[in-house]
Amino acid sequence: MSNDAFPFASSREIELGFALVRASRITFVGELGWELYVPTEFMLGVYDEIVATGEAFGLVHAGYHALNSLRIEKAYRHWSHDITDEDTPLEAGLGFAVKFDKPGGFIGRDALLAQREAGVPRKLLQFKLQDPQPLLYHNEPIWRDDTLVGHITSGAYGHTLGSCIGLGYVPADAADGDFEIEVAGVRIPADASSRPMYDPKNERIRC
Repeated sequence: MSNDAFPFASSREIELGFALVRASRITFVGELGWELYVPTEFMLGVYDEIVATGEAFGLVHAGYHALNSLRIEKAYRHWSHDITDEDTPLEAGLGFAVKFDKPGGFIGRDALLAQREAGVPRKLLQFKLQDPQPLLYHNEPIWRDDTLVGHITSGAYGHTLGSCIGLGYVPADAADGDFEIEVAGVRIPADASSRPMYDPKNERIRC
């Protein structure tokens, strides 16, 4: 399970307890970890094995709200909130995941090539409120230089970054400037970034 033997973005079957499970070295929370795909009939035994072994390492249970907070700090996109069938990978900053020379092509390739050539009309940015008290959930208006330019697609309190974090699309020509997020009718100054504010170099998931 070492980094050299099981590097980031690899996937293989491993023995865990009495089960043969699919382990994928990937993360939804921006930390080193694995996703495990366990046969249903072995789920309880694998769970008990992980919990028992994890006691010595301070393992604790975490709910989905905690996972959501961590993924927003890392600016990981969530399907149906931050990316939908109305958004393109280029607008969402996911162009690195598109293989334009895929044999046989893919549905939407021509449209994406045209957008790449013309330039994207909008970009997904990460925002951090400068005031740590207000809370973000989603749909909060995004203001830039006193002009309404978009809305928050997903938000949560970022416990590592110390304030509420949100993701949202803004026009490409409005990606720089002074931003404010409107919370309950009050505009809160916010920092904006096109890169993850937490571990932007992806060092923690590759250690």
